[in-house]
Amino acid sequence: MGRVTERRRVVRIRDGAVTTRPDTLVAEEPMEIRLNGKPLAITMRTPGDDFALAAGFLVSEGVLARADELRSIVYCAGATEDGRNTYNVVDVQLAPDVRVPDITLERNVYTTSSCGLCGKASLDAVRTQAHWPIDDATGADGSDGSAAPVLLTPELLASLPDRLRASQQVFDRTGGLHAAALFSTEGELLDIREDVGRHNAVDKLVGRALQDGRLPLSRTVLMVSGRASFELAQKAVMAGIPVLAAVSAPSSLAVDLAEESGLTLVGFLRGTSMNVYAGVHRVALAPAAAGRPG
Repeated sequence: MGRVTERRRVVRIRDGAVTTRPDTLVAEEPMEIRLNGKPLAITMRTPGDDFALAAGFLVSEGVLARADELRSIVYCAGATEDGRNTYNVVDVQLAPDVRVPDITLERNVYTTSSCGLCGKASLDAVRTQAHWPIDDATGADGSDGSAAPVLLTPELLASLPDRLRASQQVFDRTGGLHAAALFSTEGELLDIREDVGRHNAVDKLVGRALQDGRLPLSRTVLMVSGRASFELAQKAVMAGIPVLAAVSAPSSLAVDLAEESGLTLVGFLRGTSMNVYAGVHRVALAPAAAGRPG
């Protein structure tokens, strides 16, 4: 396995004093995802949780929806000319009855640690691929109508960024990682993943949930450490997550997708302040505040 962090020597300048010291950096390496032996995508990621990352990526692409659709994930041996395994190539084998998407050179995808899935062009692609509607009362067992709709207080939402930050173990050593955390609607931390890329951190969360048979994640909140891009909103929708919260701004396309899909989208979640861009019906507002302008 590749290392999550690496040590490098740096020249440190502080108050005019110059010293040489070791510094801890977050590792970034390419990972190729193959589907039934055929190359599908390359992503720049922090090594670790690679199988969950591959599974989550395939959920967001509409290929996987249930654990039984996934036959196996393995590292490809002999990745270098001398036969050494770099652990940077994984092959996902689908169950026999799962339709394999048409993989062509034009469809092959390159994802970076900063921009997410490049080339995802339209809201229609997400709408037609989503396996479940965003339904507050539907669980992974297919039951419906048995739970009250999701309703979150502003106080609970306001507590999530600090709880996310407190759980970022690798960030404490490097300062260079994004994080995505999954919370219950009561505020319980269910899972957290870190990666150099925001989209990778979310894919690792969703992929682990798929492997554990927990999709759709219908009564959860996805909290991310950066901005809420279209790619992250798409991944939430594809996993059946009803609420996406971010410490920074959403994009206009993310808001469009949230409005069309029924996703609750919260941005600029800092301290007791936040903006609700879509799905405000899941936020428990005081009667006076609900109709107050400004």
